[in-house]
Amino acid sequence: MKNTIYFGLLFLVITSCSIDKEPIFKKVDHIKVISFKGDTIHLKAEAFFENPNDIGGKIATDGIKVIVNGADVAQVSSGEFKVPARKAFVVPLKVVIPTRKIFENSKGGILGGLLNSVLNKSIKVQFKGDLKYKVFGFSKVYAVDKVQEIKF
Repeated sequence: MKNTIYFGLLFLVITSCSIDKEPIFKKVDHIKVISFKGDTIHLKAEAFFENPNDIGGKIATDGIKVIVNGADVAQVSSGEFKVPARKAFVVPLKVVIPTRKIFENSKGGILGGLLNSVLNKSIKVQFKGDLKYKVFGFSKVYAVDKVQEIKF
């Protein structure tokens, strides 16, 4: 009798939680420079989601490349993010870019890249790759491709 009650409660809990819908990816936005030191540039962006499920999960951000002025210079280093249940949430995307990579890959070498960035007072940053959502046996991949000009 006890086993039947336990099994019934367990079945009720499992079937009442909805994981049939994936979280809704809204956008990547708010790309900004956090700090600009002599040897590195720290950038931050935010990926906006909404989770209609009763169960959370995890989102991995390791597959996103950062392209500055047309050159692949870094990858997002935020790791896994816990997804809250039944909420809108923001996944922070943090990047550390060595400044030498930006200036080496610009047309005209280091001096040309430095002069170009100083004259324009801006850089074109692109986040491109995949965010991977996982919960139990369910997974979903979200493509990210956001370009923004950052003034400094």
